[in-house]
Amino acid sequence: MGGGPAPVGGVQDASFKHLLDPNRKWYNNKRLIVLNAWIVLLLITSSTNGYDGSMMNGLQSLSQWQTAFHPSNAMLGLLNAIQNIGALAGYPFAPYLSDGIGRRKTVFLGATIMLVATALQTASQSVRMFIGARFLIGFGLTFAANSAPMLVTELAYPEYRAQLTSLYNSLWYSGSIIAAWATYGTFRINSTWSWRLPSLLQGIPAILQFALILFAPESPRWLVSKGREAEALQTLAYYHADGNEQDALVQYEFQEIKAAIEFDRTVAANVGWKSLIATPGNRKRMRIIVALAFFSQWSGNGLVSYYLNKVFDQIGITGSSTQLLLNGLLQVWNLFWAVLAAFMVNRLGRRFLFLTSAGLMTLFYTAQAICFAQYSQHGAPAAGHAVVGFVFLFFAAYDIAFTPLIVSYTVEILPFHLRAKGFNIFMFVISLALIFNQYVNPIALSALGWKYYLVYVCWLAVEFVFLWVFLVETKNRSLEETAALFDGDEALEHIAHEGEAHQVNENGSVEKA
Repeated sequence: MGGGPAPVGGVQDASFKHLLDPNRKWYNNKRLIVLNAWIVLLLITSSTNGYDGSMMNGLQSLSQWQTAFHPSNAMLGLLNAIQNIGALAGYPFAPYLSDGIGRRKTVFLGATIMLVATALQTASQSVRMFIGARFLIGFGLTFAANSAPMLVTELAYPEYRAQLTSLYNSLWYSGSIIAAWATYGTFRINSTWSWRLPSLLQGIPAILQFALILFAPESPRWLVSKGREAEALQTLAYYHADGNEQDALVQYEFQEIKAAIEFDRTVAANVGWKSLIATPGNRKRMRIIVALAFFSQWSGNGLVSYYLNKVFDQIGITGSSTQLLLNGLLQVWNLFWAVLAAFMVNRLGRRFLFLTSAGLMTLFYTAQAICFAQYSQHGAPAAGHAVVGFVFLFFAAYDIAFTPLIVSYTVEILPFHLRAKGFNIFMFVISLALIFNQYVNPIALSALGWKYYLVYVCWLAVEFVFLWVFLVETKNRSLEETAALFDGDEALEHIAHEGEAHQVNENGSVEKA
């Protein structure tokens, strides 16, 4: 499944590989261990989002929550969608803060807002208060989620950049697992704490970030963009070469960063919102980014992610305990496949994973529709149980690409000056798709039953064709080279060879070739 368009450019893959110290690994170098610990602090931003989806699934199965809020179908849609409506309110400001005050401070601001919102959600006395708190969670999450993955990809050691950035969205399921098992563990509490306690636990990632993020390193790319080149070089050297500013890899990275940022400012003129569609390369980027954002939510996954209990009700699995147990097991299954794919991303490549994912999702969703139809028409228990099996297989297919790669692929194909704005567009489109799904899915499922699955089967086939035609392979390149792939051979060669133009001579000083 690796056919289709070849990557643009004649620069050899992995041009930095020969500069890597073979003895410097993530598990044996103290500064890499510290760097990766900071990156984990950023990765858990995604856990907050994952926690929310699973928590809302769990709360819908709790009679105590139902008694407290009595949600109708329309109100249930609003309760699920309001976090994304809050996110929409934050989108106009997020990229300006990320580019203006820096990645770290923007994450700190988002964590602060989410802490306040979590406290309000836990203390809710009415459905309006609960909805308002969820709006604020979405608003704060926008700022943290805009900056965190960019800081991960801009800080990471080159050898591990793709894997660590792919882990960002994969850890969505870590929050989802905690929420699923938290609601499973609290549903026997015969008071409002059966839903207040899971609400309270949602604030754990924000507490950690609030306390620690300002001690983390800032992005070297952001520092260079602000004219603070000495700080950028110091950061790269400290974490990537044990403090040696003359290290060949550090100098290669540093020169590429400077060349790419200068190229964006002068040659490509990648500044402002209009630049997102001003050149053929940028239009190609945005076509892929917008499509991936829609595909990530319109692949049928939203039907299960937010309305799992309604699906189970329709196939005869009605017990709260059974529903919550299956929800918890599904999140563990999802995390396994997403993390596995994240670690395989450089070995297998982005195109292979995306195309395999889309093909298998189409197959397994078709099987779900057939089994759902058999259960609806004939009431066969075996058909209902088969639906559950195909739900698990479908999510394994989804998780090998659309969980780990949608964020990492988006941030790596955008040049620095467009990264915050382009990633903001990506998140904005996801929120629009989610809001549509969260309002339409419960109504359409109730009205159409198994026939609603056929809509997604057809759409999944469209996704496969799009990915085959338009997706560009980006594996085994530096961040700057990956972003330049879309701007033609000249841009790619200019940036890639700028790093190689500075060589380290025998006495350790840097000379230009």
